[in-house]
Amino acid sequence: MTDFLDEKRREIDDRLAELKPLIDEYNRLEAAAAALAGVRGSAPASRTATAPAAPATPAAPVRRGPGRPRGSKSRKTAASIRRAAAPAAPAAASTATPRRRAGRRKGSGTRAAQALSFVKGQPGITIPELAAKMAIKQNYLYRVLPGLEQEKKIKKQGRGWYPVG
Repeated sequence: MTDFLDEKRREIDDRLAELKPLIDEYNRLEAAAAALAGVRGSAPASRTATAPAAPATPAAPVRRGPGRPRGSKSRKTAASIRRAAAPAAPAAASTATPRRRAGRRKGSGTRAAQALSFVKGQPGITIPELAAKMAIKQNYLYRVLPGLEQEKKIKKQGRGWYPVG
């Protein structure tokens, strides 16, 4: 009975070792597909392979690429037009503290702390592996991990991330 179990354990270990490179390749391809999904002008591979593109009708407008819409003559934005039309502010108002520019709100750092704990638990972990463990998208980690690296909490070697110290 123990010989049978040992043999099955060896078979499972051998198969796992055989499949590991394929899983790594799958993760890399999945990351590349996710990165390309946001690129304008690209279509998902499954759609182009299975469904033919719909024929363009002559009455349908032609979709244009990025840039100003057809018919716009000026590069002035609505904000610059409002500023030009507004009366000049008194000199006393210019000495007040400037308003803070709107932007992305600083997070609480819980994801960064979670990522740091995973890096400490498994040194050399890659972003695709980390994203799978955290059940989040990889692009978020591409912003969080360099921040942890600047804080000298982790370092990158090759594709893997390692704790400092």
